[in-house]
Order: sequence, then C-alpha cells, then structure tokens
Amino acid sequence: MVSAEKRRRQLAAEKERRRMARHEAARRRTRIRNAVLAAVLVVAVASTAVWASVAAFGGGEERRDDAADATPTPSRGPDPCEKPAPGKPNGKQWDKEPKMSIDTEADHTMVLETTCGDITINLDARDAPRTVNSFSFLAGQKYFDHTACHRMTEGGLFVLQCGDPTGTGQGTPGYSIPDENLKDKRVADGVYPAGTVAMANTYNAQTGQGRDSGGSQFFLVYEDSPLPADYTPFGTVAEGKAGMDVLKKIADAGVYPAPEIQATAPNATVVINKATVTAG
Repeated sequence: MVSAEKRRRQLAAEKERRRMARHEAARRRTRIRNAVLAAVLVVAVASTAVWASVAAFGGGEERRDDAADATPTPSRGPDPCEKPAPGKPNGKQWDKEPKMSIDTEADHTMVLETTCGDITINLDARDAPRTVNSFSFLAGQKYFDHTACHRMTEGGLFVLQCGDPTGTGQGTPGYSIPDENLKDKRVADGVYPAGTVAMANTYNAQTGQGRDSGGSQFFLVYEDSPLPADYTPFGTVAEGKAGMDVLKKIADAGVYPAPEIQATAPNATVVINKATVTAG
C-alpha cells in the first residue's frame, strides 16, 4: 500500500512534469510563431535550392518589366493617398558598397516624400554607420524616387516594406551591406517597437545562412512586432504629422492579398516620390 507521503511526492512529480510539458509546449509555440513571422519577411524567389541566397528582403536581381512602374497593383480597399508624381524608378546598380562619406557623429535625417504624406526618419549613424551611409548614397542617386512600398503585413507582424524599385520584393542595388546594431536594447527582447525602421535581408534562422545581406529594402514598424533581432535597426520614425501619423494612416487602410509577391500589399497607394538624407 502506497503511503500518503509517497503518494504526495508522486502527485508533486506528476504536477511538475505537466508544468514542464506546458512550458516546453509554450516555448515550441513561440519558436514556431517567430519562425512564421520571420518567414513573412523572407520569401524565396529563385528556387527552393537557393532559399537563403535570394529573398524578398534582399534577394536576387531578377526584374519583371511589368513591375518596373512605380504604380502598385490597383487597390482593393479604401485608398487615402494621392496619385504618384510622374516618373519611374531609375533602377541603378552598383558593384560595390559605397565608400564611407558621412559624419557618423552628426545627426542624420531621411525624409520620404510619399503619396500619403511626408515620413521623417531619424537615422542612427553612430550605431549603424554603413547602413546610413548606404541610404545617404542611394537617396543622393535618386534610387528610391518613384518606388512603391510594395508589402504590408498585419495580424501579428505590423510592418510596411519599401525600397525595392522593381516592386517585386526581389530588387537590390547590386551590392549588400553588413548587419549592424543587432544588440540594440530596443530589440533585444525579440520585439521591434512601433516607429522602428530596420533593414530587410535574406537571413534564414533555420539554416544560419544569409547574414550581411542587406541591400536597399527596409521596413517601417507601425505597431510593436515580435521579431528576432536579425534585422538591422537604423532609424526611428518621427512622431506626429511628419511621421507616425502618416504611417498609421497607411496601416488603417488595410491590406489585400498580392499573389505576385506571395504576401499582402497595402491598400494605400504608397509611392516614395522623393527621398532625401540630410545631416545637421
């Protein structure tokens, strides 16, 4: 006959096993959730054999002529934005990352003059110098002018993706830049807070491949989003009418399925008419 004390210990052990099982299940769900969310940011565009080498957040240089125009696919919901200014992306390419030319101790600001309003971004040249230097170079080359923000996600991951002159998720400037600032305390807990501006890339956490693969594509976070610290945070959207208010207006218009990019796109016609980077 089992003693009361022994039975008590058995029940306690069973309770602990159940607790550990629940804890492990929760950890597994979290890993799966993060993998799924990150997968939204990384879509293979060439073949399954090269999953990690080309992706929507960096990726290949293949270009579809029907996507070269800045005007995105017609909206499938309310559009709070204006028509794009006349012009098309120049689609320039370079063999090498531009040489450092910015003062990393100065304050840098990027202004995206979009069809939905101006979005001002305070850039972090001290902690992400090569990223900010690249954006300063590309803006000076009018690389971002007339480009559509082709992707937006909601329901767990709240980001607007821009910076691809092809509008397909495949465009790059021809060179890549290294990951920077991944230990930023703002993203250390696996959440990119609202207002964060970060680099897209082709990193695949499952294979460990795709580090240092940033190009020109970037995303703006309009609500706190659970993401592993794998995407270079290099700026913050300004508060108010010249920043977050515009981003929220775009987000409030919602999304529609866009099979051509295997993701969802903003209902708002978000086109960067002009991008400038200044130091002060």
